[in-house]
Amino acid sequence: MNAYSYTDIGGRSHNEDAVCIRQTGENQFLAVLADGLGGHGGGEIASEIAVETLDNGWKGISSPAVLYDLILQAHRRILSSQTPVCRMRSTIVALSVGSGHADWAYAGDSRLYQFYNGELVYQTRDHSASQVAVLMGEITQDEIRFHKDRSQLFRALGQDGGLNVDTGSVDLIPGQYAFLLCSDGFWEYVYEQEMTVSLAKASSPKEWVEKMRSILRQRAPENNDNNTAAAIWLTVPERSK
Repeated sequence: MNAYSYTDIGGRSHNEDAVCIRQTGENQFLAVLADGLGGHGGGEIASEIAVETLDNGWKGISSPAVLYDLILQAHRRILSSQTPVCRMRSTIVALSVGSGHADWAYAGDSRLYQFYNGELVYQTRDHSASQVAVLMGEITQDEIRFHKDRSQLFRALGQDGGLNVDTGSVDLIPGQYAFLLCSDGFWEYVYEQEMTVSLAKASSPKEWVEKMRSILRQRAPENNDNNTAAAIWLTVPERSK
């Protein structure tokens, strides 16, 4: 396993994104990324609570249920940290790998992309008004980036009441895997085809991310949002006969 992550303040006054990657074995790791929602105040606190809760609470067991429970713990911690004037909230996306499978869980519009042998095979669906517009056939998936309601989220840690968390899992068959976790400040300016092309030209997760960051810097305005990404490469060998 080879991994790389970064977070950048972009054109904002402070960074409300947070990210971590923790490896506990050769092919056993946890990656977490959170994006605090600035309009509610305390976004940087909410995202740090989210990442810290999963990082500290994960014991090396990879399953959707484990990630789901940890995200609910983070949600409750953020709720308990809120004040009447600071209704802090955050998105989250988490990926864990162990025992021959990859598992993920998320809430909001921070995304997970999965590539297998250089091809994009899966990406999460945002919990946003724009994603609903896609499902209703009003816009295409690519048009989410320019939709007027793109920042309107239906799920976030710290929202009132409970939280529905989407999860997924895939068995890891022999081959080359690349996973990308990123905030909306990243994927808004780097298109999926560009992710795939950059992957084919890269020799490491760091080089892959830096190629995509170059695209982002050329395309983003001066006041662009915080942008954060975590990339993990994993090789699953053929089973010996």
